[in-house]
Amino acid sequence: MSFAPTSLYERSSWLQSFQAMFRRPARLQIAALCVRENDGGREVLMVTSKSSRRWILPKGWPIMSRKPHRTAAIEAYEEAGVVGKARKKPFASFKSYKGADAGLRLKTDVLVYRVDVDEMVRNYPEKGKRTVTWVPVEKAIKMADEPGLAKVLRRLIK
Repeated sequence: MSFAPTSLYERSSWLQSFQAMFRRPARLQIAALCVRENDGGREVLMVTSKSSRRWILPKGWPIMSRKPHRTAAIEAYEEAGVVGKARKKPFASFKSYKGADAGLRLKTDVLVYRVDVDEMVRNYPEKGKRTVTWVPVEKAIKMADEPGLAKVLRRLIK
């Protein structure tokens, strides 16, 4: 008995089944959309990823012992030194990929929580590992490497 598919339909079905065995489900990350009002208007905090140096929002994997909005506040603190309050309701979501610079691309869903910034501290866990900057929303949209992130940022203009 042969296991090799014979017809085009069987080959297509077999290939889809084979690919499905190795396809990973989407992962979830939690992002912090840190926003502040300034004399010049609304600004957004952008950070670089540690490895590829792309401009992103502070984000990370969910912390199972914390509610998602608290995870967002923790990520903002750890990656950028932001102390603030994350809103409980998600602001938006978008699809992304993790690890693209290493050649392995894990599909991720990113849940974005707005963080109202109270202060910035000088010393925080990832200081020196990322570039951190406040920019006007319009500039953040241009800096964003991912179309989904740019779309989320555009919501701040409306």
